[in-house]
Amino acid sequence: MRSRRGETQHNIAVLAAVMLAVLGVIVLRYGWLQLVQGGALAERMESQVGHDFSIQSPRGTILDRNGRELAVSTMTKSLYIDPAHVKDPEAVAADLAPLIDTPEQEILDDIAVGGGFVWVKRRMEQSEYEAVRRLIKEKSYADCMNFRDEAKRYYPNDMLAANVLGFVGTDDKGLDGVEQAMDSLLKGEVRESHLQTDRQDRPILDSIFSSRRRYRGDYCKTVELTLDSAVQFIVEQELDRAVAENSPKGITCVVMNPKNGEILAMASRPSYNPNRFWEYQSEVWKNRAVSFIYEPGSTFKSVVAGAALQEKVVTPNQVFVDPGYVMVSGRRIQNWSGTSFGTVTFTDVVKQSLNTGFAQVGLRLGAEKLTEYAKKFGFGEATGIDLPAEESGILFKPEDMRDSDIATMSIGQSIAVTPLQLVTAMSAIANDGVLLKPHIVKSIRNADGSVYEERGTTEVRRTIDSATDKTLIGLLEQVVSSGGGQKAAVKGYRIAGKTGTAQKIREDGSGYMDGRYIASFCGFAPVEDPQVTVLVMIDDPSTGNYYGGQIAAPVAERIFSQLFRYLKIEPSSDPFAGMEPPKTAQPKPARAYEGAVPDGKIVVPDFSGKSLREAARMAADKGLSFDSEGSGYASGQSIPPNTLVDNGAQVVVYFKPD
Repeated sequence: MRSRRGETQHNIAVLAAVMLAVLGVIVLRYGWLQLVQGGALAERMESQVGHDFSIQSPRGTILDRNGRELAVSTMTKSLYIDPAHVKDPEAVAADLAPLIDTPEQEILDDIAVGGGFVWVKRRMEQSEYEAVRRLIKEKSYADCMNFRDEAKRYYPNDMLAANVLGFVGTDDKGLDGVEQAMDSLLKGEVRESHLQTDRQDRPILDSIFSSRRRYRGDYCKTVELTLDSAVQFIVEQELDRAVAENSPKGITCVVMNPKNGEILAMASRPSYNPNRFWEYQSEVWKNRAVSFIYEPGSTFKSVVAGAALQEKVVTPNQVFVDPGYVMVSGRRIQNWSGTSFGTVTFTDVVKQSLNTGFAQVGLRLGAEKLTEYAKKFGFGEATGIDLPAEESGILFKPEDMRDSDIATMSIGQSIAVTPLQLVTAMSAIANDGVLLKPHIVKSIRNADGSVYEERGTTEVRRTIDSATDKTLIGLLEQVVSSGGGQKAAVKGYRIAGKTGTAQKIREDGSGYMDGRYIASFCGFAPVEDPQVTVLVMIDDPSTGNYYGGQIAAPVAERIFSQLFRYLKIEPSSDPFAGMEPPKTAQPKPARAYEGAVPDGKIVVPDFSGKSLREAARMAADKGLSFDSEGSGYASGQSIPPNTLVDNGAQVVVYFKPD
């Protein structure tokens, strides 16, 4: 009995020892697997039953004021390699090259870079992604290559508003325009995640419900601009036509709502396609409306006229004697025609844009007041619009100005402005003398559609009194109805504005370029209830005609005409209906030229009584650049007969029915 009991106890002891030994082996094995090989096994398990990946929320959308998409993002896969974990570079390159249409040597070069991360191909097509994903599983390449989600930016309208929108680089970083200015709000977020799958690569466990949800992110806002795609299209279409007609170095147009400071259109030529921005020179990316400074020429006279009326140094009917030119501090300042207009009123000075009259007015104002009003209208400082790289322009310090500087500033020289500053100043005149801050971002919305920020009207300051402003508007309206801006007129509508022609400054600032000009027109309509302000600036036209009233005003007229129809603006009541049109101040007759005609000079003929065809032929025979106003027979001309002028000079002949 005792032997059996002992045997049983012995067997139990042996069994216990075996079990303890087995348990010890299990514990040791478990410890080995968990502590020593745990990381490697976990990686192998994850590669076999799931995917490690980064989820990126798409970049926010940019919309126009009517909700039309201007910039959108789609999500794509990008492939990277971890060179430190590539065991056989040649095999990896050979397997991968045909799937992503990339030379093997290029892949080998990427691997040779070393380190832990190298991009191989970014933003792959879906078919490429699927093929590489299968390769990774079949060849167990998960430890040396994988994917990251990346957003691909797409501009559905190609070149439309390209200089405003800008573009996005390869790392979802805005590099110009609105994309750069709003980058911190538009940019998507990245979150690391893991998707668990079964043998058939189907999601399992909580992956079904959570990991595949689209990650919207807390940022990636939607930005709504004040731009109207239809207005932008109208403007860009007309700019393309103007480029074909005038072959300029550049051309810029801005359309603004003068009542709230919203930019309805902003366009430049040359331009580019932001979907392929790398194919263009960087100079073409520039938004000339905010980054280009130039001497405004006679368009700046609207500000000078407003300052003079406000300070009561002049009245609309005040009489000026125009000698044709004036000498100020040894500098000769003459009219655009080079001739005298005789005795004229200040209204005529504005209508005919007489440099002599404005030089006298500027000297009466003085350097302090002239600069003060320039600053009041927003010149000399950035407007603060929601766009990058805005220039501030250039103003003299009053204490440094000589009389000649005052006189030249009064005619739009010795000052540098941006197109946006000029259209903002003209909008202040249209807005009863109140300057508003221009803006191009209307609202910003969160990913869930809620409002993050609304950007409305911001009043900066009053520039001139309301009564003064109404008088100034009356003068500017006559510029378009019967003065130098007649080619901007649209039948049935009251338009106020000012033309400008300025010589281009040499890049080194040493003087002006011969025969190089900037032509412009800036105006608003309808006068009784201004809805739009339009600026057209043509840089360095090369077809021979360079006057703002001749080449910029017609572009503005075509834009105004289409805007009136699109915005459903009713025709104006004509305040001059039934009245004789105001007489245009004519140059004082000059004495007949006597003596030999020097080389390169021409004696202007008398066009009186000639038909349009006869006058045009006479001008061509003489070598003059000819333009006409009206129809019938010649009744006047911009340059008096028998005046000695340069070969190719511009003469405007006025016609009336017989």
